[in-house]
Amino acid sequence: MAGAAALALSSSALSFASCSSGSGKKAAPARSLNLSFQEGLTPGSTLSEKLDFIESLGVTGFEPGGRGLLGRVDEIKKALEGRMVKVSAICAGFDGFILAEDPEVKKLFDTTMREIIVAAGKLDSTGVIMVPAFNGQKPCKPHTQETRDYLCEQLHDLGEFALENGTTVILEPLNRGECFYMRLVADAAAIARDSASEGVKCMGDFWHMKEETSDYGAFWSAGTKYLQHVHIASRGRRKTPGEDGELDNYVDGFRALKEMGYDKYVSFECGQVGDPKTVLAAAVELLRKQWEEA
Repeated sequence: MAGAAALALSSSALSFASCSSGSGKKAAPARSLNLSFQEGLTPGSTLSEKLDFIESLGVTGFEPGGRGLLGRVDEIKKALEGRMVKVSAICAGFDGFILAEDPEVKKLFDTTMREIIVAAGKLDSTGVIMVPAFNGQKPCKPHTQETRDYLCEQLHDLGEFALENGTTVILEPLNRGECFYMRLVADAAAIARDSASEGVKCMGDFWHMKEETSDYGAFWSAGTKYLQHVHIASRGRRKTPGEDGELDNYVDGFRALKEMGYDKYVSFECGQVGDPKTVLAAAVELLRKQWEEA
């Protein structure tokens, strides 16, 4: 069953490749690397302390989790006043899942996801990250074209709702250890395209891109029209970039982002081995160095 899903999605990816740039025009090269930290990995006992630390490193993005976010909008807005830091993407936080077999689980997804989308719009976020289904979640339809068609229909409605709220839905491909569906950036971009809504985008995650043959090719398979967010972690243990030594080379992917004129965020989604303040500062320095090399 999983093989059928992969086949269907790969076919979409192939058909997508010829129009990945959206406009067909060469993008202006990106001039700067816009880094972002997820809230949970940032040192500090209060939101204000976390934002102080983020600013101290010249990082400009802040990625909060989606759970309970609607009730935190005023708190986050107030904390960001007068700062250079902005909200980047929102990391999931919904209940249920979009392909749920149980109608009550699907209803729970629809309700909680829309609440997060409303909050994301109020915070001027680039979008809400979502995964169609994880390993262990039973979809409502067999893994065929029927599943994909249903997903695109559901995403169309969700994407239009996101547009009404001034934000987007961001599809995240995961590696096979975490999901059975949508493992490649090209697959996510093709699904975004076929949802027929400008409110549906996709992202790449350097950790999950172990499924790809090339970081450079993975980002370009989404193209300038669909790539909305990037996650990053060390490439051996999913810790802070740099904590896995020579494995942590992102130049190939950064080269694609620069060529694409990518102007959104590269956000840390990772654990830590060493002291957070020390390893995060070192990681920022490493990534800026590799961005210059790209």
